[in-house]
Amino acid sequence: MTPIHDRFTPLQRALHWVMAVCILAMLFIGVGMVSTIHQDYLSLVSIHKPLGIVILVLALIRLVVRLVRGAPPLPASMPEPMKLAAYLSHLASYILMIALPLIGWGMLSAADYPVVVFGIHLPRILPHSNSLHTLLWDAHRTLAIFFFALIVLHLAAALFHALVRRDGVFRAMAPWR
Repeated sequence: MTPIHDRFTPLQRALHWVMAVCILAMLFIGVGMVSTIHQDYLSLVSIHKPLGIVILVLALIRLVVRLVRGAPPLPASMPEPMKLAAYLSHLASYILMIALPLIGWGMLSAADYPVVVFGIHLPRILPHSNSLHTLLWDAHRTLAIFFFALIVLHLAAALFHALVRRDGVFRAMAPWR
């Protein structure tokens, strides 16, 4: 897996931007869910659960494509600490894109709530346990807040590369040439 290209593949770029929309929607839906007891809560939950599974599937596809296709090399002029930060933030993003839906699914399983995606009832992945549900709920919420902060840093870094450094890093993932 030696990257010889200067841009991500069209599939990688499409997955990135589709997932960006899904993840931002998911985070805002999640905030809406935990901040309301109104009847809209059930509508938000009915979107949040299947969207989480869609994100999980897309993240796994994206991970496989990334492992197979690699990524464009970072500019040689980029300082090593910045390269390390890029590597660690992308690693954390992949971990969270996979872990958060799995934790949510586990949390629902522990609470005996069904997870239905496009009419298909998914199996429980954990046994019923109120204490496990509480633990996973806390983990899900905390990691979602961390993920939101990571996304803000990712956006700031993208703008920094696009507007200040102008080093091609943003162009590698931009949907346009």
